[in-house]
Amino acid sequence: MSVESKGFAGALSGGAPVRHSRISGIGGYRPKRVVPNAEIVDLIDSSDEWIRERSGIIERRFAGPDEGIIEMTEWAAQPALEMAGIEGKDLDAVIMATVTWPYQTPAAAPLLAERLGSKGAAFDISAACAGYCHGIALASDMVRTSQADNVLVLGVERLSDFTDPKDRGTAFIFGDGAGAAVVSASDSPGIGPTVWGSDGAQWDAISQRESWIDVHAKDLGWPTIGMAGQTVFRWAVWGMAPVAQRALDAAGITADQLDAFIPHQANVRIIDAMIKQLKLPPDIPVARDIAYTGNTSAASIPLAMERMVRHGEIPRGGLALQIGFGAGLAYAAQVVVIP
Repeated sequence: MSVESKGFAGALSGGAPVRHSRISGIGGYRPKRVVPNAEIVDLIDSSDEWIRERSGIIERRFAGPDEGIIEMTEWAAQPALEMAGIEGKDLDAVIMATVTWPYQTPAAAPLLAERLGSKGAAFDISAACAGYCHGIALASDMVRTSQADNVLVLGVERLSDFTDPKDRGTAFIFGDGAGAAVVSASDSPGIGPTVWGSDGAQWDAISQRESWIDVHAKDLGWPTIGMAGQTVFRWAVWGMAPVAQRALDAAGITADQLDAFIPHQANVRIIDAMIKQLKLPPDIPVARDIAYTGNTSAASIPLAMERMVRHGEIPRGGLALQIGFGAGLAYAAQVVVIP
């Protein structure tokens, strides 16, 4: 390599060595309104027993008028910042994963950053249920390459805004909420390599039924999200366990070394199938936040981790495997040290 090339490479690396990253704080916000299955069943000709057997969901939360995307993320961010021991002004970037921010542009993240007192980079990502794990990967790379010292990653959804209450396939599944994590520089590795990808051939398996152009041109009213349930179920059950295993392999650990398994809270039957395929020991705690929060898409993993940490169900400093998967079809998984 020529002297000129070495100088160019040095400039590209910022002149700083690659360092480590970790999740230094976790937080969550669940809307005040609790919606039991009893409020859902009449419009979809169903029953509480059918919903519990099919999904594991007992209740979910729906956001009220005062619980918008920005408000929920601000409330989720505060405890995460406190656990990390920093303030909003210390954030170098804010990454928000969401598919339910109601503006095509601008993104939600800059508005939240302003509320928190950060002038750093701020942007949204749209990877649905896999969005939070994508955000953790991006934040980790930003920290490891010295582009940032502290990055706030959020997963937030108001899926009740985009749910057809008469759709038997989706009305009982979705809920609202926000989860937050601070990714910071670390003296030791705290976030493993991310295994991620997509299957665009099944792009329409989970999707907004009408494009915004059609909504406008045909006066279709407010759009909702539809899902080919069996297609998604088969893909998740048979396709995601190998991805989770690859994340374990990339981190250089085996399933019995985990202290927690925190998959996207899509369906309890999917979670159970993944446990079986990964051959997880029965004593490893597994997130089942879906029972009381429903499927909150990008928010589900941080909300589940926050609950487990807050209740002392998992050891702080232990290892957790987290995997998100959903619309796109997109997925991402990594092993992280529990904050």
